[in-house]
Amino acid sequence: MRRVAVLGGGPAGAHAAEKLASAGLDTLLIDEKLAWEKPCGGGITYKAYKQYPFLIENSTPKTVVSKTYLEAPGAGRACMDLTQPLLIYSRFELNKLLLGRAEAAGARIEKARVTEMRRTSRGWEIRTPSGSLDADFCVVATGARNPLRGAGTAWTASDTMVALGYWVPEQRSDIDIRFLKGLEGYIWVFPRPGHLSVGICGKGEPAAQLRLRLETYMDESGISRKQARFYAHMLPALDKNSWTSNRVSGDGWLAAGDAAGLVDPITGEGLYYAIRSGDLASQIILNEAHEPSAKPAAYRALLDRDFSRDLYLASLLARHVYLGKFLFDSVPARMVQFVRRSPRFRALMQDLFAGTQNYATLRDRLMRNLNGTLQEVLMSFFFRRLLPEGGG
Repeated sequence: MRRVAVLGGGPAGAHAAEKLASAGLDTLLIDEKLAWEKPCGGGITYKAYKQYPFLIENSTPKTVVSKTYLEAPGAGRACMDLTQPLLIYSRFELNKLLLGRAEAAGARIEKARVTEMRRTSRGWEIRTPSGSLDADFCVVATGARNPLRGAGTAWTASDTMVALGYWVPEQRSDIDIRFLKGLEGYIWVFPRPGHLSVGICGKGEPAAQLRLRLETYMDESGISRKQARFYAHMLPALDKNSWTSNRVSGDGWLAAGDAAGLVDPITGEGLYYAIRSGDLASQIILNEAHEPSAKPAAYRALLDRDFSRDLYLASLLARHVYLGKFLFDSVPARMVQFVRRSPRFRALMQDLFAGTQNYATLRDRLMRNLNGTLQEVLMSFFFRRLLPEGGG
């Protein structure tokens, strides 16, 4: 293989380009914006920086978060210490870090908009407004708004969620998560270096209604919008019926990150899966045991073994997590109450935030701990009634 074109310079594309160039392949990364700010939290889990230590071992500005607050209607607010801190970057700074690593590894980077990728007898012809170039193989990492309709996930309305919010020029050290009645999604406040990302993500609700929910929350919480910048973006959130037919690869190309729909349908977290899928795509391309014609199927199988099966399981749970009932109350309300009163459940939630608890074993862990969790909740409740705070 002579040349690989990486289409897109976000975390998936930049990491794939770094790995390919490091192995000596002629690697060209093309992106219209390169490092740019993006409307999402920018959180890097322990699972991500443990597997890819460069995500924490760098001088790029980041906020290290060790505490989060969870809130739900009727359940109040619960504080949870994170056993493994969460890293929060400005997406501009994170993308700049990853692109710098790709360039240092030998990838050539071109700022241009890809308008078409056309299959030829020699491989691919990649067209941009300034001309065209040839490549033997392509990594499609063009994000959720992928303009290349013949490659990457084929969206339906049920496969996306809306993320919108504000960059607020304020500072704090903790994360806030609020669940809302009737919403398959949540509000977040993430402390980034230099500002807060205050946003909402939701599925099945118009953007205007989501914005109203968010602004009501900000007004109630005393978060000013006077000097804040508004943003909006689409996130993949594949429906349970879409995973088996998800178009992650094809003749001469592999898709990674948002362009492949590789985002957690419950949390909306995509950075780990972007970087990981860029890594896996590069492994398949570099593996000479796979003929070019066999690489698409090999990539799909590798994704399935590594994490996409778990994302499918998340899609089965997502609606119930936000809109379901448990013990005569909403699931989010019970989660907040259990975090407050049950050490076992709190440990489970800490592992979910760290990225070390997968969905494949979540049900079994919940069932194993259910009796103990309920006992802890009841004991906590009755002791609080008998010995109220400040009592003697």
